[in-house]
Amino acid sequence: MMIKPSKHSNPDQTIIGISALLLKRLSKTGVEKYDKLEELVESKVEGGKYLFLPSLNLLYLLGVVDYHKKSDTFEYIGVSR
Repeated sequence: MMIKPSKHSNPDQTIIGISALLLKRLSKTGVEKYDKLEELVESKVEGGKYLFLPSLNLLYLLGVVDYHKKSDTFEYIGVSR
């Protein structure tokens, strides 16, 4: 699992890269189901299924996304200033 990319790592196969992919999708749609986000990562990034959850955790901890348990969705709430 790569949190901080090195010169030898593929940027797309890091937590930061997958978080950027998720943010791009969520900023367009606003709200997206967990399953759809997981499918997106698995289809775009080789080995992405292992970094999917840590990437979502990073976005949640940064306060950029919010999780809605009843609908099993993530909502883009943007950056607080």
